[in-house]
Amino acid sequence: MLRTVPAVFAALAIACLTGADWLQFRGNDANGVAESPVPPDQIDQVAWKVSLPGRGLSGPTVVGDQVVLSASSGFNDDRLHVLSFDAATGEQQWERQFWATGRTQCHQKMCVATPQIASDGERLFAFYSSNDLVCLDLEGNLLWYRGLGADFPNASNSLGMSSSPLVVGNTVIVQVESDAEAFSMGVNVENGLTRWKIDRPRASNWTSPALLRKAEGDRDLVLLQSREGLAAVRPETGETVW
Repeated sequence: MLRTVPAVFAALAIACLTGADWLQFRGNDANGVAESPVPPDQIDQVAWKVSLPGRGLSGPTVVGDQVVLSASSGFNDDRLHVLSFDAATGEQQWERQFWATGRTQCHQKMCVATPQIASDGERLFAFYSSNDLVCLDLEGNLLWYRGLGADFPNASNSLGMSSSPLVVGNTVIVQVESDAEAFSMGVNVENGLTRWKIDRPRASNWTSPALLRKAEGDRDLVLLQSREGLAAVRPETGETVW
């Protein structure tokens, strides 16, 4: 039996009411800043609300005229969903479902679909605590699928995970950090192949990679956080700068 969780998109006032994209966790530059101001009297207005086919804690991603988000369902939380809604009306445009290939055990207050979907404006990148990374086009067609648990079987967790992917240029960056195995990886957005992989401190870590615009001259850097501190890497190669 599938449980339905209502998703109230009051946050749509930030992006939908202004016509601006909100392409990934904490916005286009991953800094929590919206491109357009929102009138204060519209902040608390709810444009629409829908029910999800299961559990979903990820925030909505706005790409053009659609809002996309993820969910997970089933007795073992192993059915993965990506859903698209019309940003103006809330009408569902499409839904895609996949079976999780990795471990789906979660704390009861968590769910497999906690990381926020990221987009480069042409593709959608959905990441789950099962370490499944899915790439779709804006019409919901599957472009590629990576079950990272198959490549790295020790990378698992028993509580859940909320580290959202980050898109920088032609690379989507994910953090997979647990007590048994920990790494960050840059994946080619076009074909899903690994561009780079670096080892990280072994410990459960739910932080998301952050973008540092023009932190090195004209070059962007990606900030990675762990219990041991911060590290900045080049998004194209994974080379550690500091």
